[in-house]
Amino acid sequence: MIVTLRTERIRTLEQVRAFLGGSEPVDFGLDDRDSAYLFVRRSLERLRHHRLGKPDKGLVKAYPAKVTGLSRARLTRPIARHKRTGYIRDRRRKPPANAFQRRYTPRDVALLAEVDNAYGRLSGPATKEILRRQYEVRRDERFERLARTSNGHIHNLRARRDYRLGALSPDKTRPVRVSIGVGRGPDPQGRPGFVRVDTVHRGDLNGEKGLYALNVVDRVTQFEHIGAVVRIAEHFLPPVLEDLPPAFPFRVEGFHADNGSEHINHRVARMLEKLHISEFAKSRPRRSNDNALVESRNGASVRGWLGRAHIPAQCAPAVNGFLRDHLRPFLNFHRPCLFPSQVEGPRGRIKKRHRQQDVATPYEKLKSLPDAENFLRDDVTFEQLDRVASATSGLQAAKAVREARRDLFRSLDPAASVA
Repeated sequence: MIVTLRTERIRTLEQVRAFLGGSEPVDFGLDDRDSAYLFVRRSLERLRHHRLGKPDKGLVKAYPAKVTGLSRARLTRPIARHKRTGYIRDRRRKPPANAFQRRYTPRDVALLAEVDNAYGRLSGPATKEILRRQYEVRRDERFERLARTSNGHIHNLRARRDYRLGALSPDKTRPVRVSIGVGRGPDPQGRPGFVRVDTVHRGDLNGEKGLYALNVVDRVTQFEHIGAVVRIAEHFLPPVLEDLPPAFPFRVEGFHADNGSEHINHRVARMLEKLHISEFAKSRPRRSNDNALVESRNGASVRGWLGRAHIPAQCAPAVNGFLRDHLRPFLNFHRPCLFPSQVEGPRGRIKKRHRQQDVATPYEKLKSLPDAENFLRDDVTFEQLDRVASATSGLQAAKAVREARRDLFRSLDPAASVA
């Protein structure tokens, strides 16, 4: 073995700091553990490691760690041994005197694989009971050791290579491939009309299902449309979705939902095609942020104004009247929303920031878009929308919505009291 090391001139802590900082040019080469331990011992003795304070000891410990390539954790015990005995040596000379004995032989592993292949690889407790019965009830001496194994060690044996060679591989659950919709992330490129859709259940009471709220939010402007449906099923959603284009002042061009069957079905696909909504997208697997905008608005808009209590399904027409006449105009023309801005970080990464100057109502956000007039429907103008926005103040609109909500819940349950 060859040791070429030119560090004899490093004798002070200042020189060690300079070396660790990369400003001290040193050529070294260590070929084996004996050379590394020899360098560690000489460095400790030359720098008088055991007489230093705790901060300086850490500095001296980092010095041989950088030279030898050994981690600081692997140097702890050799340094402690040097303090006790005055030397450091490689103790890996021969096998340990009392090596661990393997309790379970390859034959036991083959028996476990045979049992798993026959039973279909059951859980640990079930497999343990099978092994116990084979030995205690059926008197099969081959299962003597396996009958006493623990649940956890059954999984350890299943991880061994000889088990995997003899056991059948369990089939993973095959995903159901649905050709309806395209798995795609939200990318409207600054254009309104690409909406996100989700449904919210209004609770059960005495086995009776409550109504469902259908929440639709535009990705760019956060214009929101909320409707109430009797059931979350393919038969009930399309009539409510047909009211989607008139609910927005701009043209709806994209429809994005999660992978629920109430949205991803042929009836909804035909309805969107009839409404000339060209893009039908769905959330991608393991991408929870694809539908995050409407999920967050479920709590702020739906549960925030309709609560979490049970609302009977037959009350859907009354709830729809409240949503259409009071809540939706308030949300779209009077309630401020936060809009993210893309900011470049110090390392060039693009991050989203919610700044105070970006707070606006959905209608104000729509008007601020470049060429906003081009996105409006043919029967809608900004003059009409301005009259709706200026008809009342935001505070008056909020009080009116709260009063209308109180009247709604009193009509549903005269004994209820909603603040």
